[in-house]
Amino acid sequence: MNPAVVPVVLVLLLQVCCACARCFCEVTGELDDCSCDVETIDRFNNEQLFPKLQTLLQTDYFRFYKVNLNKPCPFWTSSSHCGLRDCAVKPCSPNEVPEGIRTEAHNKYSAEANADLDQCVKAEELGAVDVSLSDETREALKNWTKHDEEAQRFCVLDDEAAPDSEFVDLLLNPERFTGYKGPEAWRIWTCIYEENCFKPYSVKRPLSLFHSRSEARTFYAWLEGQCVEKRAFYRLISGLHSSINIHLSARYLLNDVWFKKTWGPNVTEFLSRFDSELTEGEGPKRLRNLYFLFLMELRALVKVLPVVSEESFRLFTGQPRRDQSHKKLLLDILHTARSFPLHFNETSLFAGDEREVAKLKDDLRLAFLNISRIMDCVECFKCRMWGKLQTQGLGTALKILFSSSSSLTLNRQELVALVNALGRISTSIRELKNFRELLSEDTGHCSKHGYIT
Repeated sequence: MNPAVVPVVLVLLLQVCCACARCFCEVTGELDDCSCDVETIDRFNNEQLFPKLQTLLQTDYFRFYKVNLNKPCPFWTSSSHCGLRDCAVKPCSPNEVPEGIRTEAHNKYSAEANADLDQCVKAEELGAVDVSLSDETREALKNWTKHDEEAQRFCVLDDEAAPDSEFVDLLLNPERFTGYKGPEAWRIWTCIYEENCFKPYSVKRPLSLFHSRSEARTFYAWLEGQCVEKRAFYRLISGLHSSINIHLSARYLLNDVWFKKTWGPNVTEFLSRFDSELTEGEGPKRLRNLYFLFLMELRALVKVLPVVSEESFRLFTGQPRRDQSHKKLLLDILHTARSFPLHFNETSLFAGDEREVAKLKDDLRLAFLNISRIMDCVECFKCRMWGKLQTQGLGTALKILFSSSSSLTLNRQELVALVNALGRISTSIRELKNFRELLSEDTGHCSKHGYIT
């Protein structure tokens, strides 16, 4: 080779190779506000948790999710919907959903057993009612119970009995790039960050439409000045955003010819979202927030273990043998999750004066409740469905972590959302391994020179 050409070739190789370094060199070591490190999470997720979760999420109990995709946007008027073919969601016909899931929980017993149960319930209610109470007082008592349960929720739950609610097979409607982007998608995330993350309008979010590099420094100075709970809230939202972006990059429409579509990883798309230079230093921070989100949802899953371990707990689909094996698989995953050595310590949050803590917790709960409502403004139905499921899963995780364990109750919808949401985060972390390898192959010697951590 001409000696004069060698320096040019080396420069080109280093420029390409630096793409690896710029995405991942800062995604290493300990995470902020917790004692866990990225490398431990990678090994645990990729080798232990991810394979088991994928098996569980293919079971009938966890693959069918009931959702209402026709609720109007509560924040602005929008009559348009994404017209792209890949934005459509194919709902299930009634005979595609197992009977035990399709029917209400109290119908899972025989008619005779239900009759006996109804009689017992009625007798208990009659015995418990003080005839001296007015109808208004008795109604108020019922409403108080409902209010206590609602007060623990961090997200809006779709009314499963609503006429517009339909079952969707998640395996037949995978999360992937649909072509939904631009001002409409940007509006959703702007609304989430600008109006629900406790940020004053005077502080510009990095990579917003009207920011500069100096304003990014101002933003992080502001964020560091916030209490640990508000910092954690922002990082959870950022982590969720990152996870969704990884899914879109990993399952990108690469080819669409002769009615045959090919989906796969798009390295260019990934770099545009996470390369440090292309995102003005934001990309690695986003990826670190993904790991923080993983820790929070993993910890919530562990706290469900006592409930699932109860003999009376069932994953009911109407197929007893399968239900039993699926519960066994879920328990195995919960025990695997408990074995993780560096769990997030949720007791480090919401400590201090009781009144201030209660106010802060309610502020965060209402903010996340608002974010879950914003999902009804997403114009791509497939994006809306996965957005609702993942926000509901994170909302359920927050409910588990910060509600009294003695009064914790979960319905099927919450459990399905919780496990699927962690499955999405787990998949994102596994996809990062794939992108590291793809970037390494492109450069030929990135990993040899220590650019990939």
